[in-house]
Order: sequence, then C-alpha cells, then structure tokens
Amino acid sequence: MRLVLLPVLLAAAAIAPALAQQSPPTLSSIRVTGDAKVTARPDRVQIDVGVTTRATHSQEAAQQNARDVDAMLAAVRKSAGPTAVLKTISYSLNPNYQYHPNGAEPTLTGYTAANVVQVTLDDLAKIGSVIDSAAQSGANHVQGIQFTLRDQDAVRAEALREAALRARAEAEVLAGALGLKVVRVLSVEELSPRVMPVRPYMGAPRVAAAMAEVATPVEAGTLDVTADVTLTVEVAPAAR
Repeated sequence: MRLVLLPVLLAAAAIAPALAQQSPPTLSSIRVTGDAKVTARPDRVQIDVGVTTRATHSQEAAQQNARDVDAMLAAVRKSAGPTAVLKTISYSLNPNYQYHPNGAEPTLTGYTAANVVQVTLDDLAKIGSVIDSAAQSGANHVQGIQFTLRDQDAVRAEALREAALRARAEAEVLAGALGLKVVRVLSVEELSPRVMPVRPYMGAPRVAAAMAEVATPVEAGTLDVTADVTLTVEVAPAAR
C-alpha cells in the first residue's frame, strides 16, 4: 500500500506550486469619453463701471474722484433699483510722469485716481439704463460686462448627466461592435463643467442728457455650459 500511495502524494505536491504561480485573470475594459453642451439664457449680469480723475496733487485727485464716484453711485442705485448689489472691486492712486528721451530724470506731472465699481443686476432689461446713468453722472469707462446664471448648479448637473449618458452609450456601441457586452462601470472621471463667457454687443454709452431717453443697447445672448465625462467599463464576451 505504501508503494502505491507514494507516487500519488508526490504528484499532488508537484501540482500545488504550479497552481500557486498562476496569475489571476485580467479584466477586459474599454475607456470612452462623452461630452455635452447645455445652452441657457443668462439671468444675471455684472457690470464694471469706473471713474478716473487726474489732478496736479494727489489729494486733489482723490477728492475729485470721491465726489464723482458718489454721484455715480447715487445715479446707478436709482436706475438699478433696490435689488442691485454694488461693490468696489479696485481703487488706485498713482503718480504721472513725463519721460524724457535724453535719459534725464522723469518729471512728475500729476496724479491719477481710479475707482471701479461692480454692479450685479438680475433685471437684464435695466442694463442699458444703468450704463447710461453711470456715464451721465461721472463714469468715464465701462470696464466689462459679464453674464452669468443665478443657479449654475442645475445647468452644470444637466451637462454632466448628458455627458455621462453619452459616454455610456458610446461604450455600449463599441462593445457591441467587438462582440462584447458591458458588465459594469469600473471608474468615472469628470472635468468640472465650464461656463463659456458671452461677448455681448454693446453700443456706445450716451453721455448727453438729451439722449437719455434711448438706453445703450446690450444683447445678452446665451451661455454654453460644457462637461466631459470619461468612463472605464469592464467588458466580456457577449452571449451567443
């Protein structure tokens, strides 16, 4: 009996290391990216209006700028209404120099004070009148207009959802074309949705009081919110 069992035990001992050396089965996967774009009409605007004043002395420039800004703010608040939000986003007081070509010391010619106020407005119909009232009351430049959304999260979520569905559909198409099927999603990567800025058309502000009845035209247009979602899915042979 011992002579019979010994070869069997030796064979089992030889098989065990071979089984231990086998690597686990690898997963087959497909990686795809889906993108989406959602278009929405803006319902909020931020207008940057500024007052720049120049004077011989720094105190004179600062005081004149303060008077002009106070007048501008009063006019803008009246035109924009009580729901508008106004805040100063930049202020500067800098010397002005005349530079000479012969390398001599520059000559101080005066000072420039600049104050830029951002007006946040939810009533887009008032954009033109706000710009005009600012110009008529002392503002001498409009630094920028940016259209946004009060609730950006809802539009961003919609863009992400559409991008994810498109990525899953592409994975299904690729798997089917290769005779495979999608088993499960292994990983998901998303790029933060991006809001594409609008470059509005804006006519020149009317500074003459006689033209105040015609507001500066501004076209809001639409906002494009884009998103990208990358899926990695496990695939397996489709059932025959």
